[in-house]
Amino acid sequence: MSPSAAAITSAFATTIFARHGIRPANLNPCFHAASTRRAQFSLKVTNDSNRTELSLDSTAKRSEADKIVDGMNFGQLCDEFECISSPSVEATARQLARDILELREGNRALGTYAVSVNYKDPVRSFTGREKYKRPLWITDALDAPTVKVQEMVMLSTSVLSIKWTIKGTPKSLLAGIGGDLIVKVTSQFTLNQISGQVIEHEEFWDLSASSAIAQAYFWTSRRLFATIESGKDVADFVKNITSRSSTQKENLEIYPDPSGDPTKFFQRDDGFQRDAYQFALFLALIYFVVQFLRTTL
Repeated sequence: MSPSAAAITSAFATTIFARHGIRPANLNPCFHAASTRRAQFSLKVTNDSNRTELSLDSTAKRSEADKIVDGMNFGQLCDEFECISSPSVEATARQLARDILELREGNRALGTYAVSVNYKDPVRSFTGREKYKRPLWITDALDAPTVKVQEMVMLSTSVLSIKWTIKGTPKSLLAGIGGDLIVKVTSQFTLNQISGQVIEHEEFWDLSASSAIAQAYFWTSRRLFATIESGKDVADFVKNITSRSSTQKENLEIYPDPSGDPTKFFQRDDGFQRDAYQFALFLALIYFVVQFLRTTL
């Protein structure tokens, strides 16, 4: 673009801003070829009418989860087809980061997970997103726990890795002697590229930053928590079986068998019996005719 054309464009933009009482602090129009990335810039304007300054910076007033996700480039990890689904993947990444940072329990956005999502960690595994509604081990085992997310990265077009750290005081006087429990967690999520839902969730733990007493407390409390959750799984399974059987029984009571005949499903050939009845009726008719003739003649 020639310098004269750039000057005309700048003057035109300045005139438009001036008509609305807005003075641009910095205006640098940038033009790129179609194959290059779009330029990201911050625009700050001042309204002379009330002297209030407005900032349109894209990183302002964003949550920590948003800032982390903003640092990820989804476009570099997918081809033309896979990029179409990247908005869903990105939305899932943001929601997962918020759940971790806010220690959500019971009010998670279950739509983030597939109905038959598979979860696995060193001491527990389960299937089904309904189990994500249950209380977390963190809030049961630690006092004033804090969480910090260090990194979010796409390992592939469908695998998201979030590295985060849990820190808190054990809810045990004996374990509290060992100081705070620090667990470095790596959560790996396998996502459906079309819907963005989590289909597999696996966690890895690193307790190297904790004392031996704190580590012992972690494994003991975590295994106890897993045992209790497994008991809940069995109870839910039995409850589902019982509810299904009761539902089937109610259906039989509402729609009872009208005949009550156990052989109703078998087709019987009664042609011979029907012919025998007809033949006997014919003989009886002949007998009555003969007797009538004998009495009248």
